Amino acid sequence: MAIQILMDRTGDSRHPFDPNDAQQLANAEQRFYELTKVGFTAAVRTGLGQVSQIRSFDPNAEETVFFPRLVGG
Repeated sequence: MAIQILMDRTGDSRHPFDPNDAQQLANAEQRFYELTKVGFTAAVRTGLGQVSQIRSFDPNAEETVFFPRLVGG
């Protein structure tokens, strides 16, 4: 089971999906592109305590975290 974690002002929401289920995989890919299109940054774990930004959907990622765009003042 893979998961997409969406961070926002209220905390986070989690969207688990089965990468072996075509419909769930398509929904996860759609969510990925919808979020990155509106400015969220997507990142995956690459090792112990390490993350890497990704710009395209990775169906093999066990955990993808979406961070909102930072707004400065």
